[in-house]
Amino acid sequence: MPNDATPDPNEEQIAFGQRMKILRDRRGMSRPTAAGLLGMSTSWVKQVERGQIGMPKLPVVLRIAELLRVRDLSDLTGDQTAPVDLFIGPGHHRLPAVRDAVNALTLGATNRQAPSPAHLAARLAKAWAARHQAPNHREVIGDLLPGLIHDAQLAVRQADTAADRRAAQAVLSEVYSLSQFFIAYQPDSALLWRVAERGMVAAQESEDPHAIGVAAWLAAQAHRDSGPAHFDAANAMTREALAFLEPALPDADDRTAAIAGALQFEAGYTAARRGETGTAWGWWDKAQATAARLPASYYHPVTSFSQAIMGAHAVTIAVELRAGGESVRQAVAADATAIPSRPRLARHRIEEARAYHLDGQQETALATLERAHEAAPETIRYNGYARRIVLEETESRIPARRQRAAVLADRLGLLAA
Repeated sequence: MPNDATPDPNEEQIAFGQRMKILRDRRGMSRPTAAGLLGMSTSWVKQVERGQIGMPKLPVVLRIAELLRVRDLSDLTGDQTAPVDLFIGPGHHRLPAVRDAVNALTLGATNRQAPSPAHLAARLAKAWAARHQAPNHREVIGDLLPGLIHDAQLAVRQADTAADRRAAQAVLSEVYSLSQFFIAYQPDSALLWRVAERGMVAAQESEDPHAIGVAAWLAAQAHRDSGPAHFDAANAMTREALAFLEPALPDADDRTAAIAGALQFEAGYTAARRGETGTAWGWWDKAQATAARLPASYYHPVTSFSQAIMGAHAVTIAVELRAGGESVRQAVAADATAIPSRPRLARHRIEEARAYHLDGQQETALATLERAHEAAPETIRYNGYARRIVLEETESRIPARRQRAAVLADRLGLLAA
């Protein structure tokens, strides 16, 4: 291997500090940025990366893992004896069937008539409703997706007119959107990106503003979750989609207005990840104004955008800005009972737990994660932030808290060898 080649952090001889630097460089994150987000000095990060300071204790290691979005904790620590996935959850047993449906071609001859776009849209609406109502939502939609993917692809192929083809493409795009909710945080990132790209292509072919908005919303999230080096791409995707939707907004129906509001929040979310406080809250204000024009009972089936979700969104902005006290204030103010979706409620509980953890209220954070588990166990099992908090608290010096965290870690499958 050439001397100037980038080392592989998975090779065991590489020390913790070297792994940290390699992973930080791969994320496109500067040393001062990493230091600021960790609450440490730049010189501390430099000393750790140079091996002048040994591997920190587990709570700090987990914060570094969260910051660098490592999939497996051993990628950072080098300890391969007990791998622990953080931001990639377990592979669902229905993932192979969904993958096969995505990868299959519909070029062969078939005597079966494709369902109409209207029929597919009705099935899709039922699938979204089932997802929101189910605690085991990946199980539910994983069962429905292979048939939906195949039928939507067939509908596009068999469309007789340009109008029918556009309608079928709009449905296919949303089927891919549902697929992204299933595939996210599972061990096949290439499949996630393939589905995201296909969803965007189908949306553009449909020329439907709502479909384009949803595809852009999900693509922006995929870019942002890829790390700081991709924040610009996430922001560009969001702003371009908003510019596309803007002319239609004065007369837009509720779902198109809602996707615009969801994109406004996404712009704020990315700004918060960058530590841009004023910009982040400015976008939240715009999203709040958009939510206010929607009926009080309206709830967007894909993005969850609604009046009910804005309190939860405020918690997320404060947490991403690392503002512990403000995060807790927003958590107390948010009306979680207004969120009708079980997986979205569980996600909100996790954000609340992050708020309490930031504020030093670890006992309350654990209790809140237990409530997230009650709402939707599959959501918390696949959430890296929740997993990090639970693992950190298994090292607590307080026996009762350590035991409580160990019980929750066992439920999440974190203690499995």
